[in-house]
Amino acid sequence: MQIKIINTSNHDLPHYETIASAGMDLRASLSNSRTLKPLERSVVGTGLFIELPVGVEAQVRPRSGLAAKKGITVLNAPGTIDADYRGEIGVILINLSNEDFVIHNGERIAQLVVAKHERAEWTEVEVLSETVRGKGGFGSTGIQ
Repeated sequence: MQIKIINTSNHDLPHYETIASAGMDLRASLSNSRTLKPLERSVVGTGLFIELPVGVEAQVRPRSGLAAKKGITVLNAPGTIDADYRGEIGVILINLSNEDFVIHNGERIAQLVVAKHERAEWTEVEVLSETVRGKGGFGSTGIQ
């Protein structure tokens, strides 16, 4: 799939690290390093602007290494970039650790997954079909 992109950062375009990778790393595009204090959140620009085809979205997701090792994650994971959005891709990072985290220019801060999606059409009804699960949710099938 071809996707138009404008790159105003001084970093290479996002790319797949391996043949089986689903996501491409997004890098911070900063003129100065930024410190995220514990429980602080910030929108971090990437310098990237994309034009997705209709029927395709881009999802901004956390990087597992940052989450596991540093407690840094994407607050609205996954963040959705719609096909008609033309602004800069920004990443809402939050520091869930007890220590300050410094974001440097070029740091890999999130990953981007491009995916096709369907558009739903609602059919209003009075009753839904029965299932074994029924109304059970939020742990109704057990925790182990």
